[in-house]
Amino acid sequence: MYVAVKGGERAIDNAHAWLAQERRGDTAVAELSTDQIREQMSLAVTRVMAEGSLYDPDLAALAIKQARGDLIEAIFLIRAYRTTLPRIGHSLPVDCNAMSCIRRVSATFKDVPGGQILGPTFDYTHRLLDFKLAADGELPTSVSGDAVAEAMPRITGLLDDEGLIQSDPPSDDTPTDMTRKPMEYPADRPLRLQALTRGDEGFLLGMAYSTQRGYGRNHPFVGELRIGTVDVEMEIPELGFSIDIGEITLTECETVNQFMGSKTEAPQFTRGYGLVFGQNERKAISMALIDRSLRWKELGEDNVGAPAQDEEFVLSHADNIQATGFLEHIKLPHYVDFQSELELIRKVRAEAMAHSQKEAAE
Repeated sequence: MYVAVKGGERAIDNAHAWLAQERRGDTAVAELSTDQIREQMSLAVTRVMAEGSLYDPDLAALAIKQARGDLIEAIFLIRAYRTTLPRIGHSLPVDCNAMSCIRRVSATFKDVPGGQILGPTFDYTHRLLDFKLAADGELPTSVSGDAVAEAMPRITGLLDDEGLIQSDPPSDDTPTDMTRKPMEYPADRPLRLQALTRGDEGFLLGMAYSTQRGYGRNHPFVGELRIGTVDVEMEIPELGFSIDIGEITLTECETVNQFMGSKTEAPQFTRGYGLVFGQNERKAISMALIDRSLRWKELGEDNVGAPAQDEEFVLSHADNIQATGFLEHIKLPHYVDFQSELELIRKVRAEAMAHSQKEAAE
């Protein structure tokens, strides 16, 4: 940050002190702990981890507290901290087929192998304010909430058995890491998915919604939505095999979209895919819709000019940290720039006035 006024450093120090005071709020009220944020604001923590590209609930809770609840500011803090961390290796691809699910639903089949697991969701609430929550000491009702550890077959596998859905062949190619290499266009699908999973949830929601409203002809079915924990494994060269280093919670969504076929492919269903840290169904579904919309070229479909079909538009504007930085930099001092434009406007006005007076005199 640059300071172009006398005494600017002291003013900034005072602003920092005032910010800390505002963050604390009324000292007569108990201070909010990071444990409380982590456990009771878990969906906010999830978003900060996902868009900050760092899976650490404790650090995400700390960032939310420091940012006074401003999630984009918290995401900025997490990304900045992430850049200071050493990279000691790479984990293996997680196996979502082996996910221990706390929620698993399908909008395509009622009776599915493994059953529908509603899990913790707002889907069936009445969206009415619960004033009981304002009472201190309110305890949740005890329920059976164990995750289902058995591996569940994928819903899209039922369609795949009949050859009714496009196959996604496995690949051994190592995807480009967008956190270490600048984005280039055109981007392949793995790179697009990386950008989407880091993208702003609200932006992706708007883009996904636009595809459903006709700007991209994309109104899919949710083939499967699952939330649960997966093991993270890492190969240890000295050992010669991989070991579990922990587990993370993920939300995964596969959508099923109609595809009328082409000269080389028969009519079938195609897929959209979304995967994000923690419990974040809205983000995962939005990802899947946009992923499918961006696949128009590889599927031989027409580009109808929809915003969600424009790869560069979507990916270059999805990142809320880049957007915030570019937007908010205009409130910083631009005295020299403005003075130059002010002088230019004055000069142009003076010339125009002189020209008008000359014409009037003639």
